[in-house]
Amino acid sequence: MTENVVPQPQIAAKNPNKKLKFIIGGVLIVLAIMYLGYGAIKNTGAYYIPLDELNQDPQAYVGKKIRIAGAIVQGSEDWDATNLMLRFRMSDETGQEILVSFHGSRPSNFSRATEAIVEGEILPDGSFQADNLLLKCPSRYEEAPEVTQYEALPEGQ
Repeated sequence: MTENVVPQPQIAAKNPNKKLKFIIGGVLIVLAIMYLGYGAIKNTGAYYIPLDELNQDPQAYVGKKIRIAGAIVQGSEDWDATNLMLRFRMSDETGQEILVSFHGSRPSNFSRATEAIVEGEILPDGSFQADNLLLKCPSRYEEAPEVTQYEALPEGQ
């Protein structure tokens, strides 16, 4: 008698290396994302330093990316349009000042600005080289005038 033998497909044995490769690949991807995130934060992050603290020991911050804020000293602006260099002085509440240099186009509202926030680094000579310049204009932050009620005018006027 002949038997009808149907060939059974062979089931491949599970490869234990597949799980290991998947785990190693996942760990490498997570490490790469963490490395890129750390690099982005390190390159764009700037610590805020109060101006009085900065003036106590400016050499401690040489080469570090920092952010400072203060009032623009009126009359201290020096704009060199040929070289696109803006220099001005900033001061804080205590009256301490620092010279700021910014290479780039002069903001159109600089003459109206009263305060500035600058990001950059302290140079060895104690001046501040700004990479970013943000201005606060008083016209944008003033409160709206109070509405007063007018007395009714007598008829005929």
